[in-house]
Amino acid sequence: MATFLLIHGGGGNGWDWHLVADELRRRGHEAVAPDLPIGNPDAKLADFAATATAAVAGKPDIVVVGHSYGGFTAALAAARLENARLLVFLAGMVPAPGEPPGQWWGNVGFESPGDELTATETYLGDVPPELAAEALSRSRDQLSAEWDDPWPDARLPDVPTRVLLCRDDKFFSPELQRRVARERLGFEADEVDEIDGSHGVALSRPVELAERLERYFATL
Repeated sequence: MATFLLIHGGGGNGWDWHLVADELRRRGHEAVAPDLPIGNPDAKLADFAATATAAVAGKPDIVVVGHSYGGFTAALAAARLENARLLVFLAGMVPAPGEPPGQWWGNVGFESPGDELTATETYLGDVPPELAAEALSRSRDQLSAEWDDPWPDARLPDVPTRVLLCRDDKFFSPELQRRVARERLGFEADEVDEIDGSHGVALSRPVELAERLERYFATL
């Protein structure tokens, strides 16, 4: 049995993971998806990491999964958890030492999908309409102070790491995710894993995603 620490992306909350968490629990694992303090104007990356690590304190065999913007927090949490066994970047932002999240976009050559797409089309294109509407209604304003806060660690955590991109992602294109994995993790193209689905794959394909995460842990 593993403990999966599921870290949401920007403007999100733990609810974003509820279907994946339910499936992981059904498979006999523990799953924890904390709400990061993004509504606190004083909260920085250290506060995000503290919230994440406190949610699984003392748990064995922890798999840390960071979705999208949550990659900045996931990497910190994995480095601080003694029992972290695996770090997974799910369509995730891989930080560099000293890099504020606000500079990541330009540093990696992110290109916006454009204003012609709605928020649903950009992030949740294959999520059932009612569920997509609920996800958008639950989104939170990112009022916290981490945008200009340099990522504090000297290196990425020394734990096994996987990169899982979403083939149908219109926000972080597969090409961008492969390039970031190569430049920041040294991953060759065949080392980057893929799953069908949009940026909101945790809502559109929770069973497939849970199965993939479980398989990662089983093959450690």
